[in-house]
Amino acid sequence: MAKLPKEYQFIDLSDYGRGVARWIANALQHTSVTPIQVTTWFIIAGILAIFAMIYGYYILAAILLVWKSILDAADGELSRVKNTPSYVGRYYDSIADIILNFLFLLTIMYISDGTIWMMLLAFLGIQLQGTLYNYYYVILRNTVSGDTTSRIFEDSIPTAMKGETQATVDLFYKTYNTLYIIFDKSIYYMDRKASDSRPFPKWFMTMNSVFGLGFQLLIMSVFLALEMTVYIIPFFILFTLLIPVFILIRRLVL
Repeated sequence: MAKLPKEYQFIDLSDYGRGVARWIANALQHTSVTPIQVTTWFIIAGILAIFAMIYGYYILAAILLVWKSILDAADGELSRVKNTPSYVGRYYDSIADIILNFLFLLTIMYISDGTIWMMLLAFLGIQLQGTLYNYYYVILRNTVSGDTTSRIFEDSIPTAMKGETQATVDLFYKTYNTLYIIFDKSIYYMDRKASDSRPFPKWFMTMNSVFGLGFQLLIMSVFLALEMTVYIIPFFILFTLLIPVFILIRRLVL
């Protein structure tokens, strides 16, 4: 099951691994493997990428980052083919992503002799970029009756779905909210009327998908493979300047 009805599906530049992710999900559909276990696999892939960076195996690190991105899509695909939507899985995925993003940049700072302040600025930039993309994507999905596991406003604890306990959902929601609230609220206040817009056109979503986590990891991978690690942190700081551009396009054109 796709996240969007066919007429609203767009070319998602951050979702280059979707085909492989679907193959993995279909292969695991009738096994005991759960989506949460696949999420754990991508965490392991991310940790291995960090060690590869530290020890100078940059091409291996690049491959592992792309593999992490594919597995990041595969957990959601497996949830859909098994028809086991889960708020715990959704929050676990997001919590893992933000922690790994921080560790990736911390590692890149270490191997490129960067400064902590530049690293933190790049981390804030990456998170705001991803939040803007997810904000618009979730709005679109909810507007056109697509996948609704993710909510436009994560401002209250959701009721547990079948197969998960409310206590676990509460714990994962509170952890998610603590880590993401500053980014979610920042993007919301930058474009609080976005949810009132008509469905976003495909060209706009494709443009905005350069802020998706998969594309961000692909950029990191390219820089690593080219041994241009010193440019990764400055790139993401400058890339953040596109945020007001996308918001202005949404406000003035759409």
